[in-house]
Amino acid sequence: MHLSAVASVICLLTCSLAPVHGYADGKVTHACSSMIPGHGHSAQDSPQHSIAADKTVFKEGDRIKVTLSGPRFDGFFMQARDANNLAGSALGSFELIDAEVSQLLLCGDVQNSAVSHTSKRKKTEVSFYWIAPANSPQHVQFLATVVEKYKIYWVKIPGPVLSQANAPPITTKAAVSFALSAQPVISITHHFDASGCGSSKFCIRNPSSCNPEQNPKCFFLSFKREGQSVLVEMSGPAQGYLSFALSHDQWMGDDDAYLCVIDDQSVEINPAYMRGRTHPEVAPPDVLQDLAWKLEDGFVQCSFRRNISIPSSPERFRLDAEYFIFLADGEAEDGRILRHRRQPLITNKMYDITGSPEDVGGSRSPTLIKFHGAFMIMAWMTTVSIGVIVARFFKPVWPGSLLCGEKIWFQVHRTLMITTVVLTSVAFALPFVYRGHWSKRAGYHPYLGCIVMALAILQPVLAVFRPPPRTARRALFNWTHWGSGTAARIIAVAAMFLGMDLPALDLPDPWDTYVMVGFVLWHVSIDILLEVHGYYQLRKALSQHPWSAPAEKLDEDTVGILNNNIDEGHTFKKIVLTIYICGNFAFLVTFLAAINQL
Repeated sequence: MHLSAVASVICLLTCSLAPVHGYADGKVTHACSSMIPGHGHSAQDSPQHSIAADKTVFKEGDRIKVTLSGPRFDGFFMQARDANNLAGSALGSFELIDAEVSQLLLCGDVQNSAVSHTSKRKKTEVSFYWIAPANSPQHVQFLATVVEKYKIYWVKIPGPVLSQANAPPITTKAAVSFALSAQPVISITHHFDASGCGSSKFCIRNPSSCNPEQNPKCFFLSFKREGQSVLVEMSGPAQGYLSFALSHDQWMGDDDAYLCVIDDQSVEINPAYMRGRTHPEVAPPDVLQDLAWKLEDGFVQCSFRRNISIPSSPERFRLDAEYFIFLADGEAEDGRILRHRRQPLITNKMYDITGSPEDVGGSRSPTLIKFHGAFMIMAWMTTVSIGVIVARFFKPVWPGSLLCGEKIWFQVHRTLMITTVVLTSVAFALPFVYRGHWSKRAGYHPYLGCIVMALAILQPVLAVFRPPPRTARRALFNWTHWGSGTAARIIAVAAMFLGMDLPALDLPDPWDTYVMVGFVLWHVSIDILLEVHGYYQLRKALSQHPWSAPAEKLDEDTVGILNNNIDEGHTFKKIVLTIYICGNFAFLVTFLAAINQL
């Protein structure tokens, strides 16, 4: 989307694939039924941990101590179920013994019907009480999922069976640990290529028109419909993972995602689901076929085939509908994805990937954030800088000329300063419109932005109460006006330095820093040049007039009278101002072009 299309500004995704830490806080209620952690790896066979209970016979209301023990483990999740229906709901309620290592969870409609860990702190044994419910089945069995570390875990480890007095023998076998079915994975022997993009397959490429066969820095995602299935190919440079997601809107939440995660010298391919701004819930790759991957020199490729419709998995969207498409990359640790350092690529509109083949791109920066950056750069690199130069050095250049009843320099200065305040106010509001709240991940940038906004508003307020010339308060106003304006400009430049590298507007490094430093040096150089020129012109004027006070003691009106009598040097100032304006616009256009390409 181009910056010229201001009228078409729309909200784009904050989309941040937050880190997956294996539910270190133990909030695993989404797994109440399956008891499978969303890690994507296969569960282990042959459990190494055991469950013990201090009773084998129970009645309603009994308080039974249950202990899970074994080799050191990070997390656990335990329930009691009907031994004759282990696929049923959790039964009874738990009571904690040590609230520092375990916590109670709600599964189904039963409060405290499950218990889990509170942190990843290593454990070898945990204990708690289970309270037998009313209307309990005749046989109850404890089941536990134990996570040794992210990739090593056991699901539904069977515990002891508790029976009511005089209950008949149990009619089913005890639950056994099971492994998630693994799909056969093959190696990709060739690079993906862009042939067929827009004609036989739907492609998303970044940079636009790049070819992954020739450019290892090309992010590439393609969809090719083949009957009732779709072949997906994804590649690009990645330190840890590549992923894409299908979404009904441009905001993270309720999205169907697919991950290619580098794990040692291999790649794990899994579907996932994202609920809100949280880490994805990784699922086993059962719904995917023809899994394949290739990894070399930080460049990862993965492909798989998926049916267009998977009724048995409601979290897998139908592929013959329109969605926004996100393409993200980031780091991974021990098979876990971490929060990406830059904004994902996002398509600018919804697409049906099974419809007419198209070759599209996207944006790595939300449009509102683009305009935020553009307006701030316009205000604090162009309008305010030119306005300050005009007010500081060009009062005597048009001494008798008026524009709408005011001196020309003053009208130019006031117009540029009002423009600065308007641009700053609009730019200040855009991030709040985009996020809907204060950003906690933007560092000092938003705090500096608030200071700049306050100082920008202060300047016109001070101007309204500007004292008349030659009054006692005029000097105080001059210093306050100059001080607050100078502070606003310095802080604005600092805020722009910090804002350029934020994920939502990540201008290319180190180019952005060099250009911003160049602008600062350019402005300071012109300022010094005009200061030196003005100083020597004033000295020359004093030598030609019998003024009793030195130049340092003269007020602004007296200095203006002196300068009005010297036409020499005005041409030089006009030439410098023209060059300065051209230079400022060159810096502005450079930044706007870079923002537009994000």
